[in-house]
Amino acid sequence: MTGRDPQTARGAADERVLGRVRIQTEPLPQPAAPAPARNGGVPQIAREVVFDIRDMAVYYGDNQALGWTAFKIYRHLVTAVIGPSGCGKSTFIRSLNRMNDAIRGFRLEGQVLYRGHDVYGAEVNRVEVRRRIGMVFQKPNPFPKSIYDNVAWAPRNLGMREDLDMRVERALTQAALWDEVKDRLTDSALSLSGGQQQRLCIARAIAVEPDVLLLDEPASALDPVATASIEDLMHTLKNRFTIVIVTHNMQQAARVADQVAFFTLEPGADRVGTLVEYADTQTIFRNPTDTRTRDYVTGRFG
Repeated sequence: MTGRDPQTARGAADERVLGRVRIQTEPLPQPAAPAPARNGGVPQIAREVVFDIRDMAVYYGDNQALGWTAFKIYRHLVTAVIGPSGCGKSTFIRSLNRMNDAIRGFRLEGQVLYRGHDVYGAEVNRVEVRRRIGMVFQKPNPFPKSIYDNVAWAPRNLGMREDLDMRVERALTQAALWDEVKDRLTDSALSLSGGQQQRLCIARAIAVEPDVLLLDEPASALDPVATASIEDLMHTLKNRFTIVIVTHNMQQAARVADQVAFFTLEPGADRVGTLVEYADTQTIFRNPTDTRTRDYVTGRFG
């Protein structure tokens, strides 16, 4: 058929390879009219909801790690998850693409809706969930393979072998790494610097063209120069992906995030992580509604 959109054709081919796909990205809605300005600021644009978290609670065995959590994450924004150690930030972000499933005793109550589909539904294909919702971890973890083979690994395993060279180049370019490695793609990925390895891991995650990119403290093990490059990269990548980042660095959250979710630990013996406040970055850092948020972002605790 002539006139078929190449991206649509590529997506259809991917789904044929993957078999029966349980979660599908729905057509993008037409842009909505701007909402009224908030506090005299820039008018808010109505955005598409990517995640709708509804009364989510997480347990490991009999221990509750995360209390009842509910909020929405929007398309093409960077959403930062902040809070003190042990408050459930990593548990939360890993629950968005079912990375906690392998942990003994893990149980989730409530719903995590991705574009209207329950990620934890009985018929959901977990491989497809993780293809559409990619993840990069705290410490760079390149495979002991060549730079090229690291990026090509997931596409090969998912049967996305057509135009593989172009796919690898595109992913490395999007991760701002292509110009640094294009002449040594056969070198070991372990020969790269820490910052380059983390960008390689980002390239590996986006090589299968996910919809969402989850970043669990991606710069905590990096020096300031490498951290700045990762932050600059996030500003670029959000034009293509929806990004959720866990960070302990308040300055980083203020620099990169559009929305911020603040979690903390409830007082008491159980010490359950709970969502305290979720708002745009300016509100969280300049005019939070909860005193616990204000105390945390100003460094009074945590």
